[in-house]
Amino acid sequence: MKTILKSLLLAFLLAFALQSCEDQDDVAAPADLQVNDFIWKGLNQFYLWQPDVPNLADDRFSSQEALNSFLKGYSQPDDLFQDLLNKPSSKFPKGQAIDRFSWIVDDYTVLEGELQGTTKNDGVDFRLSYKPGSTTDLVGFVRYIIPNSDASTKDIKRGDLFTAVNGTQLTVSNYKGLLNADSYTLNMATMNGTAITSNGKTVALVKTTLDENPIFINKVIVSGSHKIGYLMYNGFYANYDAQLNDAFATLKSQGITDFVLDLRYNGGGSIQTASRLASMITGQFATKIFAKEKWNPKVNEYYESEDPESLNVRFPDKIDGAAINSLNLSKIYIITTDGTASASELVINGLVPYISVVQVGETTVGKNVGSVTLYDSPSFGKTNRNPNHKYAMQPLVLKIVNSAGFGEYTDGLTPTYEQLEYINNMGVLGDPSEPLLNLTISKITGSTAKKIQQDRTQALRTFTNVKAMNGIRNQMYTERAPEGLLRALK
Repeated sequence: MKTILKSLLLAFLLAFALQSCEDQDDVAAPADLQVNDFIWKGLNQFYLWQPDVPNLADDRFSSQEALNSFLKGYSQPDDLFQDLLNKPSSKFPKGQAIDRFSWIVDDYTVLEGELQGTTKNDGVDFRLSYKPGSTTDLVGFVRYIIPNSDASTKDIKRGDLFTAVNGTQLTVSNYKGLLNADSYTLNMATMNGTAITSNGKTVALVKTTLDENPIFINKVIVSGSHKIGYLMYNGFYANYDAQLNDAFATLKSQGITDFVLDLRYNGGGSIQTASRLASMITGQFATKIFAKEKWNPKVNEYYESEDPESLNVRFPDKIDGAAINSLNLSKIYIITTDGTASASELVINGLVPYISVVQVGETTVGKNVGSVTLYDSPSFGKTNRNPNHKYAMQPLVLKIVNSAGFGEYTDGLTPTYEQLEYINNMGVLGDPSEPLLNLTISKITGSTAKKIQQDRTQALRTFTNVKAMNGIRNQMYTERAPEGLLRALK
């Protein structure tokens, strides 16, 4: 009954809003400004920092004609989008950016696929770092190889280094063009001390449409009296939630005493999936608040007055009607690196008020804001999308905090026990001797961890990674469809 009443309320508000908007939008945007018009109106209604961008102010343009005149100044939609963001990283690259994660694409089918782990991909998940002593030249190292990919059939593995593509040295200015190609050849390298030199080996790679199962490793490690469940999880892709639930059922059936969640390369994804994962880890907090959303003032005002519960993300107890397989843990160990972002950080921060969270590894990215997919349609949702183009936006629309109200971690979440990843000692993922996992096991069992160097001068400075290069795969997003709610505010 509540759902029916809510739907009727939204339908009434939308009908009222559309009628009220007719007076303001009686002059439609011409065909050549349709994309720009969509960008401005979508950001004006939903963008998290809308009040902080003068050109997005509700009273900035007196009429559609005035807005059209402004939009004509942008021949490229991407340029308009960037100019309407609040200090985007594209314009403030030296740590001064406020918006580091809003995104726009010219083909929403690609966006929709990538949010679910489907990408055009050769299967090499890598990080790029600055070469020692350089501020321009880069070196890449392989973090892992995606199964069933082109790379999985080639002679390339975790820890391998590359410095060039098609014989051209990777730099901060050319890496995107070289690595975004559909096919290329990596020129491999060897590290001796701090010297990185070409070793003459090459690996030719071809990108194909690839579905990446984020459940990379799921196993039990026995150490003394401890049966340690270990799950390496690389992306919050909602279409794998049932498989994730099955993975927890397997761990539960084996009677694990401790649990390690490896999020070191997880760039994030679905907020809903994050809440489900949190319930799989716990289970004793069903229906309690896992996190709270804070939208821009216009959206928040609507939700607070009409549907305040919509701002709460609660621990669920079911996935599409199926019971969640919960471990009922009171303590968890989570491995992180500087590639751990968004929904991964949400899980950590959301669990802290309820159970003991021991974080091992590196400080995380610091993404406490979430996005939503906006389409060019009357409701900004999928229904009745403009058939003349396929542009869609993934702007930041909400900030997220835990049940205690804490969400200030833009500098990242600091580990309980720090251990950097070093190129010259990567180890095998899932092996108890792998440095980060070994340290974690030692904290569980009280054993002595392998001695690993902790000299920051020997750790290569991070530039970016393959998930961050493609902003779509470094997101925290809500599945909530806009469906024109904010038109009721006009």
